[in-house]
Amino acid sequence: MLKLTNVRKVFNQGTVNEKLALDGVNLTVEDGDFATIVGSNGAGKSTLFNCIGGSFLVDEGSIFLDNRDITFVPEYRRAVEIGRLFQDPMKGTAPHMTIEENLALAYLRADKKKSVFSRISKEERTLFRERLALLEMGLEDRMKQPVGLLSGGQRQALTLLMATLVPPKILLLDEHTAALDPATADKVIALTKRIVEENHLACLMITHNMHSALEMGNRTLMMDAGRIVLDIRGEERAGMTVDGLLEKFSAGAGKKLDNDRILFSKVEG
Repeated sequence: MLKLTNVRKVFNQGTVNEKLALDGVNLTVEDGDFATIVGSNGAGKSTLFNCIGGSFLVDEGSIFLDNRDITFVPEYRRAVEIGRLFQDPMKGTAPHMTIEENLALAYLRADKKKSVFSRISKEERTLFRERLALLEMGLEDRMKQPVGLLSGGQRQALTLLMATLVPPKILLLDEHTAALDPATADKVIALTKRIVEENHLACLMITHNMHSALEMGNRTLMMDAGRIVLDIRGEERAGMTVDGLLEKFSAGAGKKLDNDRILFSKVEG
């Protein structure tokens, strides 16, 4: 379980460029929760992920993971229990290392029973091959090839596999399909659903697609000006339309959503 209490983050405090990025955010994500997050640019979505992942420390408030206070735990230690994918497929993998070496690095880093200097066993190589085969991209036959030779979609699928090879406490997906072509994006989304469901992961996914925000997972959050202005789930979410979601956002934020990219997704099938 992830719990944020009164989390506040201000950039360039005390200067003319001061920016309140998170304004007293309270959020609880239970085991098995899959929450999608929607909001305009500057709403605080990526800042929220950076605070959870430890890219920077919060100014106020606290962050708990499985009832342990991780508010001041450094990023490299949080990475053992928090999986994360970024919008850029080039992030998350080492291009000059082979597919097998990337998987080994992720596996050894996340497995608390092993040292990062351990040798990979034959059984573990077999595990890597089996997991790669699930991607249905033929990567299980290319384990000795450098990751830099893969396409963006292949790298993003590999990064997803690396982040969940040892199931994390929570998975953060920051528009992880936005840079992919539609066909590849659909494949990565399907893979995401399967991995999250099979491992019963807690997951937060940022998206600009209103339909995905309502169709994926079991919760939808909307952010504005560093606040969570809407959190719907259950029967309310099951019967929610995109227009209804926009109306609720207007009521919660006190204004209409004005992001063209999000509004364009409203008309997509």
